[in-house]
Amino acid sequence: MSEALTELASYLGEARGNLIAASQLKYGELTLTTTGENLVALLTFLRDDAKCGFVNLIDICGVDWPQRELRFDVVYHLLSPKQNVRIRVKVATDEDTPVPSACAVHPGADWFERETWDMYGVLFTGHPDLRRILTDYGFEGHPLRKDFPTTGFVEVRYDDAAKRVVYEPVELKQEFRNFDFMSPWEGTEYVLPGDEKAKQ
Repeated sequence: MSEALTELASYLGEARGNLIAASQLKYGELTLTTTGENLVALLTFLRDDAKCGFVNLIDICGVDWPQRELRFDVVYHLLSPKQNVRIRVKVATDEDTPVPSACAVHPGADWFERETWDMYGVLFTGHPDLRRILTDYGFEGHPLRKDFPTTGFVEVRYDDAAKRVVYEPVELKQEFRNFDFMSPWEGTEYVLPGDEKAKQ
């Protein structure tokens, strides 16, 4: 597999090296890094070229690196059924710089981009319907950012007794638990459930 990926990486470097900022083959996986300006052209080439044939968009996700200037990576996972190869395409961006939508190349990118915007706040230009998909309508913030607070917000749930939607403050409770790490084969100091009859 890595031999096929090595050949693919060299072919992409020769054919469309101007669209690829970096190419890395690590742990048997090929990762291409590009810029927002070159993203749609690269995805189109990867889909349409006969030696590539990456017609399946598996996933689009975000990664948050708060210490970087371009804190977000938008990661595209692609599959070529013809070549039986998967690759990854990465684009770095910040909170204010939008990434071009891949919906024109892969229509299935629609909900993946909505999820990335909802969870990380990454904007996509040219998206047909960029709105929240996993959080509530009035939700503020983006929950998968590393700087998102875990308390101080409200959660929404349906209260069956009140027969309506209820907004409550989020409470994260961590109760003290006393765990017994001894194995039952080492001999516990108490009787295990079901063993009380064994000694009779």
